[in-house]
Amino acid sequence: MSIIPSELGSVYYAGEWLVRIGALIVVPLRRKPAATTGWLLLIFFLPLPGLLLFLAIGRPTFPAWRIRRFHQLLPYFGRVADRLRAVGASSPGALGELAETLGHLPPLGGNAIELIDDYDRVIDRLVEDVDSARHEVSLLVYIFADDTTGRKVISALGRAVTRGVICRVMLDPVGSHAWVRGTVARLRAAGVETHEALPFHLWRGRTRRDMRNHRKLFVIDGRIGYAGSQNIVAKDFRPGVVNRELVARVTGPAVAAMVAVIRGDWFLETDLDPGEAPPVPDRAGDAVLQLLPSGADYPLEGFETLLVWQLHQAQVRAILVTPYFIPDESVLGAMRTAAARGVEVDVVISAVVDQPLVNLAQCSYYDELLVAGIRIHRFRDFLLHAKNISIDGTMAVVGSSNVDLRSFQLNEEVSLLLLDTHSVAQVEAIQRGYLAGSDTLDLAAWRRRPRLRQVVENVARLLSPLL
Repeated sequence: MSIIPSELGSVYYAGEWLVRIGALIVVPLRRKPAATTGWLLLIFFLPLPGLLLFLAIGRPTFPAWRIRRFHQLLPYFGRVADRLRAVGASSPGALGELAETLGHLPPLGGNAIELIDDYDRVIDRLVEDVDSARHEVSLLVYIFADDTTGRKVISALGRAVTRGVICRVMLDPVGSHAWVRGTVARLRAAGVETHEALPFHLWRGRTRRDMRNHRKLFVIDGRIGYAGSQNIVAKDFRPGVVNRELVARVTGPAVAAMVAVIRGDWFLETDLDPGEAPPVPDRAGDAVLQLLPSGADYPLEGFETLLVWQLHQAQVRAILVTPYFIPDESVLGAMRTAAARGVEVDVVISAVVDQPLVNLAQCSYYDELLVAGIRIHRFRDFLLHAKNISIDGTMAVVGSSNVDLRSFQLNEEVSLLLLDTHSVAQVEAIQRGYLAGSDTLDLAAWRRRPRLRQVVENVARLLSPLL
């Protein structure tokens, strides 16, 4: 009787070491050093739980059926790009060429852009546009709640349906998990065609719940488009936290690119034929814009690649605004190199915290950034959930992507590039408001935080590739 537990213990011990040795062989394959380190540490300390977690979420790739479907979609994006270039293309330059290589969509002139950083105003303006819709409304969003804010949008969609307008909504079931059943039921009751993005289907090989569609794109009649950081949910849906966002309302040729991305996502999830390239709206202004979709479907980390390249090109100033800051070595290196070349690099993050573990991990980077001469500003009072970048007054980005490993490698994201000086100046004006409402970190004061806090931050950093 006493021998059996001993034998089982030996087998378990041997199994743990087999897992550890196997991890040394398998985990480093096609992974960045930070992710490799995080997984190996987890598996070495907790072999069997670590193995199970690695099998569940350790491979940042979609199943084979979705990869095939994305390749089937590429000719459609090619047709869209051809039509856009024929009607509204702008001189691309090196940045535009890189972004088109990464996301398949060209830069476009002739647009008008309105930047809205008033949360309630975004919802009100969206409802106004839906109420004016005559043909089709398409919303692609990470969080769609059936709270007071969500019901306001659902009511507008229902009114549009009664006028004969085709209304479609795609929402992420994980982002919307607290409301998804109620939201879907209300949308469908209103006659809105509704589908979940990246649903969990074990039998289809769709087993990862951490790879999400984090995009926020709203299009009305193919002529008005919204892109940015804001979801369709009350601004204070987390108790004690009020969100601050930034959204671009666009008219002009660039809206056709938004239509193409939304149709592409519907095809990936439903096999619904995206059809011909969408019509290109008439010129509405002088803004030069380019849409950059990114995510695990694409061969390169599009937003990260663009960001690193632009930081290396920066000459005067770069401002990065993000609520979640967990960069990899390429981004850190580009930031430090820019600062060493005399570029003013400012990072604006939120002093209000909604994800404590992520916040601990990002705090572990502050010391080395401050030492490198990079300024860190913590925005007061609100959760600054806006995601935007400006560099040298010549380019800016407004979108859904954070400066973190999740946005770089796991989430489907979309970024709107602003490539004319007038539009960039509008982003910079908003960013100056962020800076005025922030407290700048002092290196000496930062180093006086409790030693235990520093240890916990470093442990969280080791786990950051898993967050």
